[in-house]
Amino acid sequence: MENIREMGLIGETYELESRSGSDNIEAGSGDDHNTSETKSSKRKKYHRHTTFQIQELESSFKDNPHPDEKARLELGKRLALEGKQVKFWFQNRRTQMKTQLERHENSILKQENEKLRIENMTMKEAMRNPTCETCGSQAILGEVPIEHHHLMIENARLKDELSRLGILASKFLTRSNNGSNLELAVGRNEFSGFNSMDNPSTMMPSLGLDFFSDRVSNSFPVMPPQMSVDAPFDKSVFLELALAATDELIKLAQVDSPLWVRNLEGNRESLNLEEYAKTFPPCIGVKPAHFVTEATRASENVMINSTELIETLMDVNQWTEMFPWNIGRASIVDVISPGISGSRNGALQLMQAEFQILSPLVPPRQVKFVRFCKQHKEDTWAVVDVSVDTLFQLPVNCRRLPSGCIVQDMPNGCSKVTWVEHTEYDESNIHQLYQPILRSGTAFGAQKWVADLRKQCELFSVMMSSVSDNSGLPPSSKKSMVKLAQRMTRNFCSVICSTVHKWEVVQSSENTRIMVRKSMGNSGEPSGIILSATTTVWMPVSPRHLLEFLQNVNNRAHWDGLSRDGPMQPMLCIPKSQDFGNTISLLRSTTMPAGNGMLILQETCSDESGSMIVHAGVEAAYMNAVVGGGDPSGVAILPSGFAIAPDCFPDSGEANEGRLGGGGGSESLLTVVFQMLVSNTPAAQLTIESVETVKSLIARTLQGIKNGLQ
Repeated sequence: MENIREMGLIGETYELESRSGSDNIEAGSGDDHNTSETKSSKRKKYHRHTTFQIQELESSFKDNPHPDEKARLELGKRLALEGKQVKFWFQNRRTQMKTQLERHENSILKQENEKLRIENMTMKEAMRNPTCETCGSQAILGEVPIEHHHLMIENARLKDELSRLGILASKFLTRSNNGSNLELAVGRNEFSGFNSMDNPSTMMPSLGLDFFSDRVSNSFPVMPPQMSVDAPFDKSVFLELALAATDELIKLAQVDSPLWVRNLEGNRESLNLEEYAKTFPPCIGVKPAHFVTEATRASENVMINSTELIETLMDVNQWTEMFPWNIGRASIVDVISPGISGSRNGALQLMQAEFQILSPLVPPRQVKFVRFCKQHKEDTWAVVDVSVDTLFQLPVNCRRLPSGCIVQDMPNGCSKVTWVEHTEYDESNIHQLYQPILRSGTAFGAQKWVADLRKQCELFSVMMSSVSDNSGLPPSSKKSMVKLAQRMTRNFCSVICSTVHKWEVVQSSENTRIMVRKSMGNSGEPSGIILSATTTVWMPVSPRHLLEFLQNVNNRAHWDGLSRDGPMQPMLCIPKSQDFGNTISLLRSTTMPAGNGMLILQETCSDESGSMIVHAGVEAAYMNAVVGGGDPSGVAILPSGFAIAPDCFPDSGEANEGRLGGGGGSESLLTVVFQMLVSNTPAAQLTIESVETVKSLIARTLQGIKNGLQ
């Protein structure tokens, strides 16, 4: 540390130094002023260091920020500087470094202070209804420890502030005509519109089965969290909304009749909207007049413990992997609170997502919402979503009322999941063929979510099982096959809903859409011009019968051009669950020489809400490497296939008027998807012949299916 005399000298000369430490004064010392009156009257000159001098000084500073007099003289001699110039430069540089460190520490302390404030508010909410950690029942408070006493005093001090924030939050949630403060919030959060989802490179979810315990690295990064909600008021608004939504979700999961009406088929329940309006105040404001409501509840035991499931739901990568059929793309806009003491309890995230149904006749639902995780009891968790679009006065086609799941651990390592889906949406932009299935809750309802969750958990169990099955493959080979099949299926879904890649619409009619895009350097798909054609038609057969027809290899010649030269032969089959039709299979033509040519990879998914058959041609050499347990990420595939859904129309002649046929409520909606590489040169131009070819292919496929069903 410099002595007192040197510190005084800094004070006398620091104002003559430049702020960057690169400007110094070339002037005499105090002794020089006393020797001659002429010298003291000379004007002081400024000297700017050269780039070389600054680089050398910085290098010496990194090695030793406190050089002694000898080191300063040697450095000054080498750089043609006086010893005091070197000394002043080092003093100024140390002062600058200290200032930068103090600013950085202050920034960190502010963030920690904000995090503690949010945790304090969450703990206050938990103290309102204390539970016993042993039995989970209502706790009986006895003597309060001194630490808890101090915490209660601190919470009491914040009570008035919380009350004021709660009142302001309720005003924001019920009054949509007050826009001044909301505009400020939008400016602070940089959260206006769905613009951040327009860049596919930041939005594409990973395809690595990340929800499993042996997670692999993500193939496609999602948008990183941006800590941009920096105003305490804004965060309090989100937290108050999340706490109110959690209370509503827990009550909706616990209360039965008359709030819920059980469906005669399956374990789905529908919400009694009149009873709901009497029981709960509007959480996000009054429903728009032109919106309709769908609200369902379902329960299921799934083969996953609560810890893994909660982590899956709170991680956007794992969430999109778990539900690839429901979620087109999703991202975390802001992590408002990461949770308490390193756990997910109290975690609050601002998110956005696109929910999809596999048909070009239904546009994806774009929703912005907060997701909140709370430990309700020792073995019970709640994860709730609620829309925040009302806060920002943004036009929406869908609002997500308190929805989510209650997860309870079971003794056998499984979990009991009670799922609630409550949505209000604009029906005017949905084709009439799909309006009944959406209103019934079959497409986006709670039963769909729990069925998909159960299928994915069963798939993981089958894939990791060492018990021999019909495939005869070891776990490593099964895993490679599953990863390739799931990437194929996600690509298929994104083609139908146009949620990942940037497509250009070539032709669009009432129920058919033809699109084109360029593929350049995308791993896992061929490079060039890709053309897709998607159409949805009504079929006068039940979904189960239509699935059995399309899955039967003996019927494949009716719709598959590759099968017309010879029937397809199954090579192997991996069962994914106990349900009918859930398999991953590998097919080859009987006319193809063994080990050469093209193989067909096919995945079939089926549940109460519908079915899907996805297939793609894969060269035999690449497929053999995958079956051997190799990495499937580089295998180029271009999937096509079918999506089947029940039409859900009432069984009445009046309700069936205007449809593409007749029949009752047991018919099907069939979506056909084709993809083809029309040119392996990305710079090539699309020709009308290619468009006509894919249209003809769609027409021949539909006609072949109809002929085969007769």
